[in-house]
Amino acid sequence: MSAVILESVLSCPHCGVARREAMPTDACQFYWECPNCNALLRPHPGDCCVFCSYGTVPCPPKQHESGCCMSV
Repeated sequence: MSAVILESVLSCPHCGVARREAMPTDACQFYWECPNCNALLRPHPGDCCVFCSYGTVPCPPKQHESGCCMSV
């Protein structure tokens, strides 16, 4: 079993800015406001959080293969 990664780089699809963010381990993060253009990002349909939609690493529950953090 590999270690869970607790940081991901979120990328804004509107302006392209990328920022490393810490991921919550006990909840989904539904919104992320881009620090550059102030766009409010929400998960794509079928994704549980912004990290699964816009991040370089999926959220901790998905890394554990326990499924979406909304289903726990």
